[in-house]
Amino acid sequence: MFDKLTSFFMAVIAAFCAIFGIPYYATGEKIDMDRFELSWADEFEGESVDWSSWSGHYAWQTNTVRRGGIWNKKMATVFDGKLTIKTEYFADGLDGGPAGYYTYGMDTRNSLMQTYGYFECRCILPEGHDIWSAFWLHCDGVSDETDGGKNGAELDVFESLYTDSKKPNTVSSNIHVDGYGDAHKSLGAKKYLVKGDPYSEFNTYGIEWNADGYTFYINGRKSFSTDFGGVSEVPEFMILSVEVGGSDGVPSGGNLDGIESSEFIVDYVRAYSYK
Repeated sequence: MFDKLTSFFMAVIAAFCAIFGIPYYATGEKIDMDRFELSWADEFEGESVDWSSWSGHYAWQTNTVRRGGIWNKKMATVFDGKLTIKTEYFADGLDGGPAGYYTYGMDTRNSLMQTYGYFECRCILPEGHDIWSAFWLHCDGVSDETDGGKNGAELDVFESLYTDSKKPNTVSSNIHVDGYGDAHKSLGAKKYLVKGDPYSEFNTYGIEWNADGYTFYINGRKSFSTDFGGVSEVPEFMILSVEVGGSDGVPSGGNLDGIESSEFIVDYVRAYSYK
């Protein structure tokens, strides 16, 4: 009886927080992994990034301006079974680029595009105001404005909010459909707290996607479900990215509150299909 009452009150609190946009912990049921089989994984066990599995996410050249930072392939390294995407300020630039904060984004476009299943990342979030890490799914059909999300949706499994004292230990999840112009629609970020210190401790972030909708998870616990926009019916690829808030390579937060470098550390990325 006590457990049932506790679960009931936790559900009421979670619903209240969701209605009023207050970050709360993921307290839903645990995901049943027995329903899935592994279809793709990178455990980062080599000595460098496996570029047969990963591509630069819209960053094919040496330096690509991305919001308030610059993406450069050298910022992604593998060591001791972990991927690190570092964000660092280079006063003299990097590889002929301008002074600024350098970081990176990478995707599985050339090695995995999958329709339906479960997708998960285990990672430590990077610290620093205006430093924005994410694990998400995407496809070219997102730009199609004719049929909602059925032609493809941007599925933000997690985004670490710009880290500051007002929103510590918080991540958000979102869905975007119908491109990024006037027809664009989004679910509206769902914000959740992560137990412990996600900037020094590993946590998992996942999404289950099937014909009925999407279910988001933090550490294997359901945060919420939705079929917003009409569920994507096409293959999508996974993305790991770190961005700096701002535009044209200039951060909106000036010197990012004095942080010269920060690390997004990823233990693994896995995709599962239904058995």
